[in-house]
Amino acid sequence: MLFDFSARAAQDCYKLLASTIVPRPIAWVASVDEDGRPNLSAFSYFNILTNDPAVVAIGISTGEAGRTKDTLRNIRATGEFTVCLVSEPLAQQMNTTAIDFPPGVDEMAIARLRAAPSQFVRAPRVADSPVAMECVTHQLVPVGERWTIVLGRVLALYVRDDCVLDAKRHYVDTSKLQLVARMHGRGWYARTTDLYEIRRQTFADWNAREASGSPAPDAA
Repeated sequence: MLFDFSARAAQDCYKLLASTIVPRPIAWVASVDEDGRPNLSAFSYFNILTNDPAVVAIGISTGEAGRTKDTLRNIRATGEFTVCLVSEPLAQQMNTTAIDFPPGVDEMAIARLRAAPSQFVRAPRVADSPVAMECVTHQLVPVGERWTIVLGRVLALYVRDDCVLDAKRHYVDTSKLQLVARMHGRGWYARTTDLYEIRRQTFADWNAREASGSPAPDAA
């Protein structure tokens, strides 16, 4: 079935997109305002875009009644933030921080999360998050009337010590991070534990297999 977005309301487009573009990583964005007051919020319109420079993207909409979200207001004011990733043991606390609290509320304290200082930015990070990125604003891209895409340049990345396999070779035990991802609807999430491997091929490998008529290799 073809869904013509030009003939559908934005909420219907959201239902279709959020139900099909899955799983989506979750950005736990910590920021501070000009007076240093912290804010923490969760966003699933998020991903990494490039690695040289390292840039992540977060889609932030205006809140209820057109109010600018604290996260976006703080990023505009300071140009700094952290992105922490959510592990399964922290999922319920992440859900708490997704509540639309009034301005000035410290969501990290309400969710009983420990804050840790950052090295290069003023915004703290979630101490128990297995992965955290310190970021500065690369670009703010307005999209339509309600959305802003925050492009953040990653200055530094924290990985929990027990999840680092080989620091010199930059090998991470990704499964041990126990990250969760957003799925469809308002409350469905996925674990990142059901994995399988498809080995990458070179053009020479593919060409040789095609010439010999061999079948494609099975997933490991």
